[in-house]
Amino acid sequence: MSHDLFPPQPVYTPLAELMRPRNINDVAGQQHLLGDGKPLRLAFESGQAHSMIFWGPPGVGKTTLARLTAHAFHCEFIAMSAVMAGVKDIRQAIDAAEQRRVQTARPSLLFIDEIHRFNKGQQDALLPHIESGLIVFVGATTENPSFEVNAALLSRAQVYVLQPLSTDELQQLFQRARTAHFPQLSYEQAAIASLTELADGDARRLLTLLEQTAHAALHANLTHVDNAWVSQSVARNPQRFDKGGDQFYDQISALHKSVRGSHPDAALYWLARMLTSGADPLYLARRIIRMAWEDIGLADPRALQIANDAAQTYERLGSPEGDLALGQAVIYLACAAKSNAGYNAFNRAMEFARNDHSRSVPLHLRNAPTRLMKELGYGQTYRYAHNEPHAYAAGASYMPDGMPEPEWYQPVPRGLEIQLAEKLARLKQWDEDATNGLGNQQNSQPT
Repeated sequence: MSHDLFPPQPVYTPLAELMRPRNINDVAGQQHLLGDGKPLRLAFESGQAHSMIFWGPPGVGKTTLARLTAHAFHCEFIAMSAVMAGVKDIRQAIDAAEQRRVQTARPSLLFIDEIHRFNKGQQDALLPHIESGLIVFVGATTENPSFEVNAALLSRAQVYVLQPLSTDELQQLFQRARTAHFPQLSYEQAAIASLTELADGDARRLLTLLEQTAHAALHANLTHVDNAWVSQSVARNPQRFDKGGDQFYDQISALHKSVRGSHPDAALYWLARMLTSGADPLYLARRIIRMAWEDIGLADPRALQIANDAAQTYERLGSPEGDLALGQAVIYLACAAKSNAGYNAFNRAMEFARNDHSRSVPLHLRNAPTRLMKELGYGQTYRYAHNEPHAYAAGASYMPDGMPEPEWYQPVPRGLEIQLAEKLARLKQWDEDATNGLGNQQNSQPT
């Protein structure tokens, strides 16, 4: 009698797969799409097939909804991943769909996970078969389809935006899974709170964490899991973050707007989120310098210096010591007086220069290094400001001949720009006095 040295092991099925919903009422979260009277529920109830794209972070139910869509629309389900598939695989799926339609008269639903990984040619290969009704196309993506999916394909599919699960939704899912698969274990509420926090809106991650801690507890002959056990048995993963993707730019936007909105705590939060998630601190340093120039400008020139100093400090010290410099820079920028007057003035000047014709430099503003230039009148009537009262040549023009004063720079009534506005108003008055033959007012204070 022979004995198999390696007896067959039972097939392992992850808890996340065991808990995959079989109908839309079991789906955790996404009530903005699946609640009564909401778009996706109405689509399912109608039974009228249409192509769609599910856009959302990992673990929020994109694949599950694709499977439920096939069931709701009475379609054969064909699945592929854009990471591994190519045009050949698409052709094979189309051939299979054609055979099924002949054999069963049922349409096929082609689900492509990570659709943003397909190039333009691969995406275009789907179009005629969607148009003909041979397939119902369902794509899933973690990236913004506006940027990653061809316009032609995007116009043929309804985009549904899926959200990360809330803490309450995660905890409800946790209790359902624990009751169904690990009824012999109880979990301390603090332990559940830690696991839902670690899951970070991702249902699949939550179920994986439950499975991991439950098996570890059973192996240790425990019946009650407390927070200490969770800390001991689970490695803390970084928060959701995608370098160069939507979440990256969304968080940069939130940091910039928190600084602009003069909210130092919010600015620190978004900076800390990005630093702890793996963002390049030197990139953040460059963005902080940009914030200083764009949103503070001349209202508080110290902000520009502090932003530059923070970047140089990080270059010298690196992490974690240099992170502190970036943190203090965003605090100062958030608290500083705000002005976009210089930013707006520069943009107006650039727009004007791009669209205006080439204007000659007035003769009085030209240098005259040669005798010929002097004979032609270059620089002849130029007034040297330092030789004028208050070092200001009242009434002198520095714009091209015939070009009116554009007044692009309009200081705001905040910070140093209050003083700049007062000075510009005083200089304008001196210009008007000079034009009227009054000359500079001798009792005015020099600046």
